[in-house]
Amino acid sequence: MDVVLQALVPVFALILLGQFLRRMHFPGDGFWPLAERFTYYVLFPAMLVFKLGSASIPPSAYGQLLFVVFALVGVMTLQVVVIQLFWKWPGAVFSSVFQGSLRFNTFVGLAAAGLLLGDEALSLFAVAIAIMIPLLNLLCILMFALVIGQGPVQWRSVFGTIIRNPLIIGSLAGAVWGFVGLGFHPLLVGFLAPLSSMALPLGLLTVGAGLQLKALRGASMPIAVSSVLKLCVFPVLAAALASLFGLEGLIVKVVILLAALPTASSAYILARQLGGDASLMAGIISGQTLLAMFTMPVMLSLLW
Repeated sequence: MDVVLQALVPVFALILLGQFLRRMHFPGDGFWPLAERFTYYVLFPAMLVFKLGSASIPPSAYGQLLFVVFALVGVMTLQVVVIQLFWKWPGAVFSSVFQGSLRFNTFVGLAAAGLLLGDEALSLFAVAIAIMIPLLNLLCILMFALVIGQGPVQWRSVFGTIIRNPLIIGSLAGAVWGFVGLGFHPLLVGFLAPLSSMALPLGLLTVGAGLQLKALRGASMPIAVSSVLKLCVFPVLAAALASLFGLEGLIVKVVILLAALPTASSAYILARQLGGDASLMAGIISGQTLLAMFTMPVMLSLLW
């Protein structure tokens, strides 16, 4: 527990600092959206290329991650659907519960993986997100079409958005670079290393700045259900499936960490664009991010 806490306390301290600075309107309200965009499109892709390109990942790890991620997402999707049969929430509410139960905060995950487990785990985590991001995006778009149905899904636009995702591009480029074994010239290291170092702290600050604490007023059952599923059930299921599939070592820890993360900040954008309950989604994102300060150390200590 002590080792986990020592690694996670700085992660959540930066998130809380970002929220504090945003509430103080420092350095200005216009700064934070631009900082998040810069981190998402420049800093994180550079870090993924640098870390993955420098890593030596065994080919078997790619297949293992692909298999366990698909199984994990499939089982969790079935659980959420079964719960909906019981609660019978309106489509817009269910869409937020669905996203809150399955999606994950990439910024928090990459920071936690690097601080807790080192660069090798960071590289494995990058491979996992390259698999999981397109899968979850497709599932969420399909779910919105089924439960809200504001017209036919524009699949060409969906696939285009996924293909252009900078985190996927960075992960794939870094994986190919590392697989080929090109290495990095010292001049390229001098360029990528500072960008890589900036990514995690600035990314965590923007996560904190993006929290909408007012959305937690009158916290509802959908927030509670999605939080229990995402922060408790998901990591336990990940540990069970990893054991069932005979996975060992660092890859097991990476899968459990991935499952234990709070939901993604970008889920709010999708809810707003596709007719979901955006205010509920903001509450789920903010509530889970704060709850993860307590659940992640406990779950990781118990399951690792």
